[in-house]
Amino acid sequence: MLVRAGAATTAAAITTTLPGLRRLWRGGGSGAAACFPLSRALLDVQGAEAAVFLQGLLTNDVTRLVAEGAPPAGGGATAALPRALYAHALNVQGRCLYDVILYRLHESPEEEPHILLECDNSVLDALQKHLKLYKIRRKVNITPCLDLSLWAIVPREGAGDIASSLTQCADQTLILTPDPRTEVMGWRLITKKRANLSEIIPGSHIGDIEDYHRHRYKQGIPEGVKDLPPGVALPLESNLAYMNGVSFTKGCYIGQELTARTHHVGVIRKRLLPVKFSAPLPKDSIPEGTEILTQSGKSAGKFRAGRGELGIALLRLANANESLSLNLAEDKVKLTASIPEWWPKNSGK
Repeated sequence: MLVRAGAATTAAAITTTLPGLRRLWRGGGSGAAACFPLSRALLDVQGAEAAVFLQGLLTNDVTRLVAEGAPPAGGGATAALPRALYAHALNVQGRCLYDVILYRLHESPEEEPHILLECDNSVLDALQKHLKLYKIRRKVNITPCLDLSLWAIVPREGAGDIASSLTQCADQTLILTPDPRTEVMGWRLITKKRANLSEIIPGSHIGDIEDYHRHRYKQGIPEGVKDLPPGVALPLESNLAYMNGVSFTKGCYIGQELTARTHHVGVIRKRLLPVKFSAPLPKDSIPEGTEILTQSGKSAGKFRAGRGELGIALLRLANANESLSLNLAEDKVKLTASIPEWWPKNSGK
């Protein structure tokens, strides 16, 4: 069972993440921020060896959650303890099994590691079995968190400083932190069940989850098994490095060899890209992996997932600027791909 942080500890969890929390999104709707209830699940991983245990299973450097001054993902300058990390769990062939976000509940390196793992709701049991398969005799407890709610918070442009009153609701809030993948995704919020969002974030409103997914696809952010099919998706083609989700200096973990080799070779010819269709797609009727063709009929990549006229596709970068189409029965739906603005400016490969 999850041992919740007390009000003082929870307030610290919020206030330590406040600098830089004001993220802007040009979206529809009213209110200072849209709060989206997510169909994602949470696993509680706690124990003296929790971080060491996860370190051997995930792409990111989990020791950053327990060792102050450890370098961030990909190396570079040292950093304070982050509140959240993005990562993938890979199979032995180096393909993605689960996309996860880790949240740190302990407040200092001296405390026993206490971490929440966010995952796709449909793979909660599978991820729990995966972790327990490798647990062996480690001092780690792994339990589902069925008494918590997970939210995506996307502030609107001109929302003002909505963070100023957040610590007043520490009794309802466990974690509030910027989304670790990219700032265009706003914040992640973990609350107790039936928490009052209007008290936690004054002026906010409950958004339509379809708007959240459309925002993700517009930004080219994959999330869950539809976007990252288990045993199929490759982490670097899925832009894991761009989303701060992999460390190339941490050492060995399951599936590490292919990812490390691809990184050091330095050539990634296909990537997940946001795409916009000339007409809205039929709902839930486009098979994952449907071929995307160039004007000359050459394969440019494969459709992955989408909502309405927006989606993501695994495309050859050499074809990304060409006229493309998706074959639907007897029709061809034209589409255009784009490079997200949040990508690193030197992302030429």
